[in-house]
Amino acid sequence: MRIGLVGKPNVGKSTTFSALTETTVEIANYPFTTIEPNVGVTWIASPTICPCSELRAVREADGRLEPATDDDERGGSICQPNTGSCNGFTRLVPVTLVDVAGLVPGAHEGRGRGNQFLSDLAACDALIQVVDASGATDLEGNPSGSGACDPLAEHEFLVDELAAWIEGILAGSWNKGTRRTQSEGDRAMGEWLHEQLSGIGADEIQVTQALAVFHQRNRDVGNPWQWSAELKRELADELRKAVFPLFVAANKADLAEPALWEALEARVAEEGGLLVATTAESELALRRAAKAGLIAYVPGESEFELTAAGEEGLTAPQRQGLDELADRLSRLGGSGIVPLLSAVVYDRLEQIVAHPVQDETHWTDGDGRVLPDALLIKRGTTAKGLAYAVHTDLGDGFIRATDARTSRIIGAEHELEDGAVVKIHAKT
Repeated sequence: MRIGLVGKPNVGKSTTFSALTETTVEIANYPFTTIEPNVGVTWIASPTICPCSELRAVREADGRLEPATDDDERGGSICQPNTGSCNGFTRLVPVTLVDVAGLVPGAHEGRGRGNQFLSDLAACDALIQVVDASGATDLEGNPSGSGACDPLAEHEFLVDELAAWIEGILAGSWNKGTRRTQSEGDRAMGEWLHEQLSGIGADEIQVTQALAVFHQRNRDVGNPWQWSAELKRELADELRKAVFPLFVAANKADLAEPALWEALEARVAEEGGLLVATTAESELALRRAAKAGLIAYVPGESEFELTAAGEEGLTAPQRQGLDELADRLSRLGGSGIVPLLSAVVYDRLEQIVAHPVQDETHWTDGDGRVLPDALLIKRGTTAKGLAYAVHTDLGDGFIRATDARTSRIIGAEHELEDGAVVKIHAKT
């Protein structure tokens, strides 16, 4: 799972990236702080309770494991993740984030970082546009004071740039595509579009859906070789929506009134997207304070507590800073960025979590590690699809699978449920 953080310069993309990945990157108050894309991993909680809770219950009932005590640092969790962690039966799963250079108007024509910026997005499953909800930076990313830019205009310029980029890709061989459609029929149009856009990550389903929406809106559109420039741009925009689902982080929301981004929120909702008010700077400060041992903070929560070390060691300015952070979280209901990312992955991209194991009886891998892996897969993924997600060889050699909870044999086309624990049987 790969999510791109996009937007104009100087809106807080790198701060959002740094807060989510806890990676140090350059953060500065000027355009193009990021030149090459930053790539890192963040962790979000699985929407289902980790299956290790069931395993613990069975072992406790059999007398093979003592009940968890109040001082258990992991809150009862007994799984052994290869990556991430599990505490209190909350399993964290990885999501790759890509923080790309700021986009300026005319990028599809080479301005700013130009097409390199757009190419950095090619492998992303979805995009989160970080918008300056305070409106204090112009479209070039220059700090210009309150009212410098309407957040809605900021969103629309990004949408237009992405659509223009896709339109430019298609324009180079549009005549070839229309001639192919003329000789082979309507199906050829979809096949040609997929061929042209596969390099930026488009799949056949996305192209087919975009074409269907386009034709539904333009029932008497005529033949492709007769389409106007306006129709071609409309098709490019539908393809943009399908290939790059776009969600919005209304960042710096703590510095502005909600009325400033109401129009943007309405537009995003109209297009089926999602907008969440965020304060990346607050999330970054909270994570740094937690890492220093001064506060107890669960990322995404709307509250935090001072630790014993914090009570003893905080200076007066630090206490004042934390009081201000607490006030921000109370007003906004949290920093917003973790709930936004979770909503994008689980609700909008329809991902579920599956746990492949080698031993279906003990739920372990070949080294005896309990529930070592937690993989994000698309809802509706089959047992064979999970095998391919683990390794191509497992998918190619797939024989059958076993539902580790019930010990029931399941076939290649069996759709997995969220939190599934599965043993894959394959030819080696």
